[in-house]
Amino acid sequence: MHISTKCSIAIHCLIFINEYGETQKVTSNLLSLSTGSNPVTIRNIISGLKKEGILSVKLGTGGATLSCPLEDITLYRICNALEPDFLNKLIGIHAAPSPLCPIGKNIHSVLDASYDGIRDALQVSLQSVSMKEIVDNYHKLT
Repeated sequence: MHISTKCSIAIHCLIFINEYGETQKVTSNLLSLSTGSNPVTIRNIISGLKKEGILSVKLGTGGATLSCPLEDITLYRICNALEPDFLNKLIGIHAAPSPLCPIGKNIHSVLDASYDGIRDALQVSLQSVSMKEIVDNYHKLT
């Protein structure tokens, strides 16, 4: 159980696009070289970010640019764009406990009470971190 590496790769791509998207054509092949990921993986990530309104991609010639300010792009928005059910996958409950067992027939209700609060707190935390903060941290290191 973890947040997919797709989110980290997407953040890498977004930093790259922010830094170079205005001066050069940023393609999936270029992002693939930078991230060390397969170009197909990059294209899938770009597609998800485009559907979410985070990226624009020029048809034909290619090249990705940001569609919105960095302040409007949160970690939650990125993760949710790539894996809409990621919070439930991160904190999931086993699917088939025995209905004949006293614990098994109640475990979903018992765990939901605790897990809902954890999911909510994680969502709020991920919504509080923007790409602006991440890019600012990147600039401090370079």
